[in-house]
Amino acid sequence: MQFILTDIEGTTTDINFVHKILFPYSFENLPDFVRANLHDPAVAQALEQTRQTLLEEELPAESTEDLINGLLSWITTDRKHPALKLLQGLIWKVGYDSGGFKGHVYPDVVPALERWKQQGIPMGIYSSGSVGAQKLLFGHSEYGDLNGFFSENFDTAVGHKREVKSYQNIATQLGLATSEILFLSDIEVELDAAQAAGMQCLQLLRPGTIPSMRHAGVGSFEEIGG
Repeated sequence: MQFILTDIEGTTTDINFVHKILFPYSFENLPDFVRANLHDPAVAQALEQTRQTLLEEELPAESTEDLINGLLSWITTDRKHPALKLLQGLIWKVGYDSGGFKGHVYPDVVPALERWKQQGIPMGIYSSGSVGAQKLLFGHSEYGDLNGFFSENFDTAVGHKREVKSYQNIATQLGLATSEILFLSDIEVELDAAQAAGMQCLQLLRPGTIPSMRHAGVGSFEEIGG
């Protein structure tokens, strides 16, 4: 094992933090944030991506309010759309910076990160949340700034997490064989894709996780060797 790649939701972080704190915060604040930042280049680009998708799906996309309504519906359905993920990251930054919340990380995670760092094993994140959102969560965690533990961050720019090609793309970017990478996730279909690409895999069995019949599972990061 030359590299450890980990998911966030349900793996390093309680899924309830995302669904009960982050998502509601972005849902509540997105309308005013978009209206106030229409001329910001990143926001304008995200809105244009939103418009194109809504038009392709034959949904209303004429006004800013149409775009806002489309984005809110995507939050409700947890759609992994890059425009939404970018906007959510920008909105969450406001919440983190204001001290409204801190990123949740399971208590068994940090000692394992420290152990792997001491052993010289590089680590990275692969999440459907944007790289910016990933760095916000770990940068404002309950245990302080943890970003220094991770040498790489990947999001859906490399592909979706249920696609084999995504994991091959990650290995290529790391300059490693897929067999040299250990992928950690709570989601069976993500582990299936990573394993099909040739990666080593472990399922994190957090509260509420559905155990896989195809992958070995551990209850915490403490059980993972290095």
